[in-house]
Amino acid sequence: MTGAPEPSSGAERFHEDWARLLSGDHGTAVHPGLLGQLVSRTAGLLRRAQLDEPFEPHLAAEAGAQLVEAQFTDPIVLARAVELLQRQPAADGRGPALCGAFAAGWAAALRERTLREQEAIRTAADIARKEAERALRASEARFRALFESAAIGIGIGDTNGNILAVNKALQELFGAGPEDMIGRRVGDLVHPEDADGVWDVYEELVSGKREYFQFDKPYYRQDGEVVWTHLTVSLIRDDDGTPQYQVAMLEDVTDRYRLQERLRHQATHDPLTGLPNRAAFFERLEKLFEDPDPGARFGLCYVDLDGFKVVNDSLGHDTGDQLLSAVAARLKAALSPLGHLVARLGGDEFVVLLENSRGEQEAVAAAKTVLKALAGPVLIGDHKLAVGASVGVLERRVSTTTPGAAVRAADLTLYRAKEAGRGRWTLFDPKENARAVSRYAVSVRMPAALDRGEFFIDYQPLYALADGRLAAVEALVRWRHPQLGVLGPDEFVTTAEETGLIMPLGRWVLEQACGQAADWIRRFGDAAPQLNVNLAVRQARSAALVGDLNKILDSTGLDPARLQLEITESTVVGPEDEALRTLHGLVERGVSLAVDDFGTGWSNLAYLRDLPVSGLKIAGSFVGDLHDPAKDEETGWRIVSGLVSMAHALGLTVTAEGVETRRDAERLRVIGCDWAQGWHFGRPVRPAEIARRIAEEPQGRPVAVRGRAVTHGE
Repeated sequence: MTGAPEPSSGAERFHEDWARLLSGDHGTAVHPGLLGQLVSRTAGLLRRAQLDEPFEPHLAAEAGAQLVEAQFTDPIVLARAVELLQRQPAADGRGPALCGAFAAGWAAALRERTLREQEAIRTAADIARKEAERALRASEARFRALFESAAIGIGIGDTNGNILAVNKALQELFGAGPEDMIGRRVGDLVHPEDADGVWDVYEELVSGKREYFQFDKPYYRQDGEVVWTHLTVSLIRDDDGTPQYQVAMLEDVTDRYRLQERLRHQATHDPLTGLPNRAAFFERLEKLFEDPDPGARFGLCYVDLDGFKVVNDSLGHDTGDQLLSAVAARLKAALSPLGHLVARLGGDEFVVLLENSRGEQEAVAAAKTVLKALAGPVLIGDHKLAVGASVGVLERRVSTTTPGAAVRAADLTLYRAKEAGRGRWTLFDPKENARAVSRYAVSVRMPAALDRGEFFIDYQPLYALADGRLAAVEALVRWRHPQLGVLGPDEFVTTAEETGLIMPLGRWVLEQACGQAADWIRRFGDAAPQLNVNLAVRQARSAALVGDLNKILDSTGLDPARLQLEITESTVVGPEDEALRTLHGLVERGVSLAVDDFGTGWSNLAYLRDLPVSGLKIAGSFVGDLHDPAKDEETGWRIVSGLVSMAHALGLTVTAEGVETRRDAERLRVIGCDWAQGWHFGRPVRPAEIARRIAEEPQGRPVAVRGRAVTHGE
């Protein structure tokens, strides 16, 4: 849809300014009639790009391209056009994006035009070489004229990298004479900002492995200034195909490069403080999660100024802006030398990102540095302003969270600091964070979320360590919350249990997961994995659970032997617990049981002997602690080995959670652990990805199933 039209006076004024710009003396002669049509077309495209909803950047890009097609190729035209566009009102703050799209369209069209000229020159050079073999003197004159009069810089070198000839345009580009360039080595023209691989590609060309290449490459001029070029290098061979010469053509793109850099800086930096903005911060944060090393850590310090609103309201926005700029300068001066990113999120909120954190102590030290940097008064005009801050501190292993969850957790921790009295830092507490998220999510949205279809299920693979087969998948419910994003079960299940909402949610998870497992069995037969589903404590204590499960198994057609329900250690509190009757009823139906997160809170190991379980899942904290430098690794492995031996003595299958490295997986296999899950084997994924893995599983090899050896297809 198109937004509300702007008053005609604004559109007319823009049209007049645009016409005046294109009518100026830019070295371009255009017939008045054609110029009027060009003004109308391009002004119309730009006005639509400014006002239309949704924003269509290609309209601005098309306007830029049409100017180039009409011979408006002077960079001054581009600069003045961008200045004019920046003065125009644009919907939703899209001004920088509109200017960028217009400049990109102009630059792309100019580059395409230049490339055509370059190709023509390269073709002409090749033709000239062939003509030289038939009529050397005539072709030499023609080539020399083309070489000397070309508008772009051209240099010729041999395959050893020696510069043999340069034309006038190239001399002007480098600000040098022929004596400064002829005889130099091409390899001497290295610049620290050269693109990765440019010199590897060059070596391939001079050795005859490729015919040409193109890069945007900077060079140092004779006066020490940097010039950015679009470089095209072609290989010239003799009649036998042997490489003879290299021809380099360089187009000066310094103005375009600087414009792009300026626009990029505007898009990623806060105009008031000069700090990276919210978009730049999230881009940097998400990059940490793309391919993290095992054990990689990070930290966040969420900073909010105390009493800033009072300053803003009493002394005015100008004073408030000056205060924000002063605060930003102090934070940057104190934290940037430590290698930390300082960004402004908006208003009086800032954030400090610690990449490759060495632990909670470093994050806390950063928070203390923030408070120390802001401890002294700030002089703004005649006012000496005392400024304080509250800081929420989060420090985690990258593998334990997501960017969105980390930001939400740091934000909630910040408000805990404010509630505690301000002027202080508060460290992230997982339990407090989970409670805060759950309370908000459940109170606002959860009662109707099932009806709205906001829940979905991912499946995490479990692999048999003995032979590497896909043995089972664990169903993990997620909530696609419209305000909070995707929430994991840790962020809402506890509160759902407290409110009783876990009962309909748990029933829904069982229905969906059993239906999915039955579909895999129909498609893949015995190759389909076992299904594991978590039971909440309240579910396991419900007398209706057995009846509900019977209905679900009957309706989905899932063989109960292919389903394992996981219970926590707190499900049963003693040998007389009523929950035992429900658990025995489930096992009698043919379903197997396993104890999840074993070792985190069991009060009496003797209870384990009385439970109708067939498996244990060792809590991920046991494996995770193996990489804690503050704890003895060998002691940790002895504990894990002891748990495996104890479980096997009771006839139970053992699964290790939180396995993130091949080394851990191999050692678990050696000590006899049966199954494992964790990021090393795969994160929770959509059902289609599990189906792909099943289809790629090798068939017919020995597989351990419920304690006996069989083969697929038995």
